[in-house]
Amino acid sequence: MRVALMLGLLSSAAPGLAAAQAPAPPAPAAATAPTPAVVTAAAPLAVDNYTYQADGRRDPFLNLTSNVIEAGAPLTRAEGIAGLTVTELSVRGVMKSRGSLIAMVQGPDKRAYVVHQGDKFADGTVKSVTADGLVIVQQVNDPLSLVKQREVRKMLRSVEDGKQ
Repeated sequence: MRVALMLGLLSSAAPGLAAAQAPAPPAPAAATAPTPAVVTAAAPLAVDNYTYQADGRRDPFLNLTSNVIEAGAPLTRAEGIAGLTVTELSVRGVMKSRGSLIAMVQGPDKRAYVVHQGDKFADGTVKSVTADGLVIVQQVNDPLSLVKQREVRKMLRSVEDGKQ
């Protein structure tokens, strides 16, 4: 069948050459079943150890929407007030000490911390301590945001605490 197909291609490309070498057309086959292919035991396929070469590009198989850090590198936070984020803390009191105001804040672990003007959190800095609470400059960590800093006011008595 392949020979006839190849000769058919040759005949269309070079008519004089095909006429000289054209064999007789094959006789129609009687109703015969095709012979099953013989399966031979082949050697196992070699497994390639493929590694991705980044060359400055991102890995296309990493999830872009997750904020998960690699499992091998656990997330470590600083101790004390420097390890807290602005959203995690709540103001519990404001006091006057040595002529300036200081604030007592509570973290998610229910521990109390004393903060002064200029103290740093994980994502912000205390801009000022007022009689009503804290004014914090928070660093915005959103690549799509045009604003890189915002001012957050944490009040002594807030609606989230249930006090009015």
